[in-house]
Amino acid sequence: MRRRFTIPLAHGASLAVGDRTLIMGVINVTPDSFSDGGRLLDHARAIEAGVQMAEEGADLIDVGGESTRPGAEPIAASEELRRVLPVIEGLAARVAVPISVDTYRASTAAAALTAGAALINDVSGLRYDPDLAGVVAAHRAGIVLMHSRGRSREMYEQASYHDVIAEVLDELRESMAFATSAGVATDRIIVDPGLGFAKEARHSYEVLAGLDAFTELGRPLLVGPSRKSFLARPLGGSLGPAERDWATAAAATAAVLAGAHIVRVHAVRQMLQVVRVADEIRRYHAGT
Repeated sequence: MRRRFTIPLAHGASLAVGDRTLIMGVINVTPDSFSDGGRLLDHARAIEAGVQMAEEGADLIDVGGESTRPGAEPIAASEELRRVLPVIEGLAARVAVPISVDTYRASTAAAALTAGAALINDVSGLRYDPDLAGVVAAHRAGIVLMHSRGRSREMYEQASYHDVIAEVLDELRESMAFATSAGVATDRIIVDPGLGFAKEARHSYEVLAGLDAFTELGRPLLVGPSRKSFLARPLGGSLGPAERDWATAAAATAAVLAGAHIVRVHAVRQMLQVVRVADEIRRYHAGT
């Protein structure tokens, strides 16, 4: 049976996970988003997209202002703030679900939390900006620690593993230890094995197939397969991101059946149906 958790977030909010799989909807406020090609760069359009996600059943909304896809170039912190803060402020005024900010920068996190975000989603697992942990602790926010290696432009150069599951587990433990040493309470931590980040396609499939091993970390598990390139490999590799929702559905189902607590997706309405059916299968499998 999937373990239940209550995760304290900033602003006195909390997130109950385990009874059902939660949906994190993705808002990319970037001109070079791999998924939507910059469609949500306009602030008003991004806010409306987030409101729609909440209406469709998203349990969290994750707002990002810098592309972290493999090969992406970093942007200035001031530009990241210019992109995300109006969207976070707009969503905080209009939706009841917690807002997450997808950033590795301490300065962006501090401003976003002040603007209404409750959760930080750090793709670097606190490896890019160690000061981020102190910001999370000071704001009593939640944090997602994702596994990756290196920066976006060279992460595939570090996609070498003897035992990918064991090594990802070890590196997530290091991130957790750093977070707690900086004052982040363990009950505020969510872990993400980082499908597609510093991993070749075979590594992502191996992690997804062995996802149940990550329960030993003792923390809620977030999985983000949505529209990623590894999904196209069994299909000949020619499908673009927007054509990968059926493949995403398969990966999301596998993640739920293996124990994921949260799935991060672009197509909220469709994936809500997927995870609810997967939850029902889990329920019968567990005999509850």
